[in-house]
Amino acid sequence: MSQPNLPIITIIGRPNVGKSSLFNRLIGERKAVVSGTPGTTRDRVQATMEWGGRSFWLVDTAGFEAAENELEASMQQQLQLAVESADIIMIVIDSSTILSDEDSRIIKDAYKSSKPIVVAANKADRKNQQVEMNKLPAKHVVPVSAIHGSGSGDLLDVLIGLMPDKTTSKNEHIDTVSLLGRPNVGKSSLLNVLAGESRAIVSSEAGTTRDASDIIITYNDKQWRLYDTAGLRRTAKRSDEIERFSALRTLRAINDSDVCVLVIDANEPATAGDQRIAGMIREAGKGLLIAANKWDLTDRDDEAKRQIEAICRHQFQFIWWAPLLMTSAETKHNVFKILDLASQIQTNRQRKLTTRQLNKFLEESIGSHPPAGLKNKHPKLRYITQTEIEPPTFTVFGKETPYLHWSYKRYLESNLRERYDLAGTPIRFKWRENNPKKDK
Repeated sequence: MSQPNLPIITIIGRPNVGKSSLFNRLIGERKAVVSGTPGTTRDRVQATMEWGGRSFWLVDTAGFEAAENELEASMQQQLQLAVESADIIMIVIDSSTILSDEDSRIIKDAYKSSKPIVVAANKADRKNQQVEMNKLPAKHVVPVSAIHGSGSGDLLDVLIGLMPDKTTSKNEHIDTVSLLGRPNVGKSSLLNVLAGESRAIVSSEAGTTRDASDIIITYNDKQWRLYDTAGLRRTAKRSDEIERFSALRTLRAINDSDVCVLVIDANEPATAGDQRIAGMIREAGKGLLIAANKWDLTDRDDEAKRQIEAICRHQFQFIWWAPLLMTSAETKHNVFKILDLASQIQTNRQRKLTTRQLNKFLEESIGSHPPAGLKNKHPKLRYITQTEIEPPTFTVFGKETPYLHWSYKRYLESNLRERYDLAGTPIRFKWRENNPKKDK
């Protein structure tokens, strides 16, 4: 059975009500910057997490703020973008203060959508609590304390109960490819070549594309849905409110895709922004290929290609399994090969290996190189089976598996990829203890 796309829960609210603190509490780590200064969060931060057997994206956003004379328009635009991108909207309020007009407006406007709404009444542990929960204009209200953690489990239970089933019917599914990357690397130009017409605005000005637009094309007698996404800039350059929230649409495009094409500039490959996007794609479990665009602006010789490949191998070690393709939207060089590779990658994402094949692979791998452990432990691996596709996921049963050395896990992954064609897709291993009373 294919793995469903992960639902997206987006946190919104006024500045300094504790959105980032609550985000950190729920994911169990300090990932979002927390400060008493309003507007500290200048970028959306996202993480995958699991609760009650369900996995999902949790997204923290900047607080609604704008000049007073533009407040209404700004809030409406931001709320619309957040609502469009999310499956569930979590509105955080400060329950220790009187409910503001802005809080009420956010809640009421959010209810105009068809999305489930949950209000997290933060700072509910304070003695001077002033918001009366039963008088809030919302159906689902959960009192929480981001600092002490009280109510966080109840909040997650409510969210899980409202979560949609994201499984897509195979009869209705069209394989989807997203073009992602920094601004001005040529994503829209590539889309126009693939579409055979000018469907996306192309400009030398970075950030022209704000929305994640999609089209359906036919290539080699097969239909494809193509997404052109807004370029993701590094945080310091993301000052525009609309651009911050349009990044949510890029996350949505990743989540709704089968294969993602990371478009980089062949003249400036592998920046920190490129690495960040690649990490998001890998975390989402999507197929991935790297298109080094603007190849026509390089020397276009073997040496130039070797240099780009060397840089990418070094900077993208964590996605070493992703194919690299030199492309040029200007000359159409290798542009349609993107879809050829995407088709093969999607096949690899759906590859199902038999337990017999996998156990033979495991036996031969152990025979060539016995498991290496940590802390003087000696792990033993007994058998392996495939439990999911999209991406291929394998469960390995054995003894002392928590102490298996990371290099041995990489060894098994490399061997599995070498034996079976799994290029372009992340693969996941799950480790399960299976200890007989006596090892024979």
